[in-house]
Amino acid sequence: MSPVFPMLTVLSMFYYMCLRRRARTATRGEMNSRRAIESNTRALPINVEIVQYAKEVLDFSSHYGSENSMSYTMWNLAGIPNVYPSSGDFTQTAVFRTYGTWWDHCPSARLPFKRIPPTFCSQDYVELAFEEPVYPTAVHILETYHPGAVVRILACSANPYSQNPPAEVRWEILWSEAPTKVNGPQARQFTPCIKQINFPTNLIRLEVNSSLLDYYTELDAVVLHGVKERPMLSLKTSMIDMNDIDEDEDEEKYGCGMDTLNKQFSVVTLREWPTNGYFDKLPYELIQLILSHLTVPDLCRLAQTCKLLYQHCCDPLQYIHLSLQPYWARINDTSLEYLQSRCTLIQWLNLSWTGNRGAISVSGFSRFLKVCGSELVRLELSCGHFLNETCLEVITELCPNLQELNLSSCDKIPPQAFNHIAKVGSLKRLILYRTKVEQTALLSILNFCSELQHLSLGSCVMIEDYDLIASMMGAKCKKLRSLDLWRCKNITESGIAELASGCQLLEELDLGWCPTLQSSTGCFTNLARKLPNLQKLFLTANRSVCDTDIEELAANCTRLRQLDILGTRMVSPASLRKLLESCKDLSLLDVSFCSQIDNRVVLELNANFPNVFIKKSFTQ
Repeated sequence: MSPVFPMLTVLSMFYYMCLRRRARTATRGEMNSRRAIESNTRALPINVEIVQYAKEVLDFSSHYGSENSMSYTMWNLAGIPNVYPSSGDFTQTAVFRTYGTWWDHCPSARLPFKRIPPTFCSQDYVELAFEEPVYPTAVHILETYHPGAVVRILACSANPYSQNPPAEVRWEILWSEAPTKVNGPQARQFTPCIKQINFPTNLIRLEVNSSLLDYYTELDAVVLHGVKERPMLSLKTSMIDMNDIDEDEDEEKYGCGMDTLNKQFSVVTLREWPTNGYFDKLPYELIQLILSHLTVPDLCRLAQTCKLLYQHCCDPLQYIHLSLQPYWARINDTSLEYLQSRCTLIQWLNLSWTGNRGAISVSGFSRFLKVCGSELVRLELSCGHFLNETCLEVITELCPNLQELNLSSCDKIPPQAFNHIAKVGSLKRLILYRTKVEQTALLSILNFCSELQHLSLGSCVMIEDYDLIASMMGAKCKKLRSLDLWRCKNITESGIAELASGCQLLEELDLGWCPTLQSSTGCFTNLARKLPNLQKLFLTANRSVCDTDIEELAANCTRLRQLDILGTRMVSPASLRKLLESCKDLSLLDVSFCSQIDNRVVLELNANFPNVFIKKSFTQ
C-alpha cells in the first residue's frame, strides 16, 4: 500500500473537522432555517444543517413552579428564549426544585445508596422533543442564572412523534462530566463538545446536579444542531466507522452501556481451574466485604471469571441494598428477571427513572416483587411512568414490611390507585410530590398509616381541602417529623393550628408558596410556639411574614437551621439580627426579594455571622 494513502486519510479527517467547526461557529440568521455547509471541493458531500429549538417538554423529575402556571416551570424550555442573554432571576425560565446541599442536611434527608458508579451524579432531568430527527452536531444550552448544573446530555433513538413505537429504545450519552462550580451567576451559552452517534434523534435529555450551586440554576432554551444524513468520511478506507471505534469504551466509562448487562446477568459457562489461588485462603466473609465495593456491572463481569467468584457475586447478601437508577436507560423486564434469584433478601431497592417507554411492564414488575418483595423496607420509584393501579396493589400485597415509598413525579398513576397505600400500615416515609393523589385516598392513608414520620405532598394539586388533611394529620400522625406542603393552595390558619397542636415532633415544615396563609391571623406565631423542635421552615413567597413572626422564631425555635422567607416586605434587619443571635445552628437564610433587606444589610450580616449562608437574589 502506498505510504501516501494513510496521510490522505488523516488530511481528509482534519479537513472535515475544520468544516464542521466553521459551520458551528459561523454567524447564524434565523435559528430554524436550513443552510448548506458548502465546500470548494467535491471530497465531502453537501449536507444540510438544521437548527431548531425544543418543540415540547415531554418529561421531567421536578420543577420549582406550579403545575397550573408557567412561572419557573420546565415547560419554559420549549420554544425560543424568553430571557437570554439577560442574567438574573426570571419567572420565564425553567428551574428545578432544589440546589446546593441543604436538602441533604435536613430531617427529611434520606440515606444514600452505596455502590453508585462515580460517573453517575445526576439528581434531576428534563426530556425535550424537537421537530425533526437529526444526527446531532451541537447542543446549545442557554443558562441565565447560576450556570453549571448540567452534567449529562443524552439522545434517544425513539421518535416521540412517530405513530409506530420502536422495537428497541436506545439512549446514547452525547456528553458527560462531573458537576462544576462556575464563577458568577451570569448568563452563558453552554456548548459542550458532543459525541457523534449512529442514529438520528429528536429527543434530547438533560441531566443536572445542582449540589455545587449557591442558588437555583435557571435554563431558558435548548438549541439542537444537526444534519439529516449521517456524517461520513469522504475517503472510505475501510468498512469501520471512525465514530464507533471508542463507543464501547465511552459507554463503560459513563455507566450507560448496559446493552450486555442482561447477558452478564445470565448463567455463563465458566472455566474450570484446579485452584482459586489465594482466594481459597480468604474467609468467605472477607471476600464478600471486598466485593461489596463493586458496582452492579463490575459484579456481573467478575462473576464470569471463575465458579468461586460467580458464587460470591450471585450471593443475595450482595444485593441487600440495590440502586438501578444509574442504569435507568438499559433496565427492562429481562434485567429484572435475571436479578430475581440474587435479590431474594433485598431490603432497599431504587428503580427511580427506570422502565419508561415500555422497558418495564406491569407483569415484569409484578413477577419481580413476587420473588423479591417480602423483605423490602425501602422502595424508590420516582418518575416511574410504567406504574399503574395494578402496580400499587402488588406493592401493598407483596411488600408487608415496607416502611419507605417514593412515588415522586409518578404523574401517570390514576387518582383511585392511591387508596391501596392505606394497606401498608408500617409506612414511615411517603413521598407523593407531583402525583394525582386525591383527598379521599389521602385521608384513608393518614388514618391507617399512623407510623408516618416523613410525608411529602408538594404540588399535589388534586387535594381540595388541605385544612381537613391537616386536621387528620394532627389527629392520627403524632410521630410526624417532616412535612412538605409546597404550593398547597388552600390551607388556612385553621389547618395550621390543628397541625401544630397534634404534630409537635415536627422538625421540618415547608409552607412555601401557600398563598392562603396570612401572618395577621397569628398562624406563624402559633407555629413558632407549638413547634420548638423546628430545624427547617420554608415560608417562601409569603409576603405577610413580619418582624413578630421572626422574633417568635428567635425566642422559641432555637434549633432552627434553615429558614426561607423569600419575598416578604415586612421583615427588618433588626429582627434578623435577633434571629441570628438566638439560633446558633442556623446555616441557611434566604432573604431574596425582601424589600427591607438590601445588599448592604446582607454584607453586614455576613460579616457578623460568617457561618450562615445568607442568600439575596436579584433580577436585572
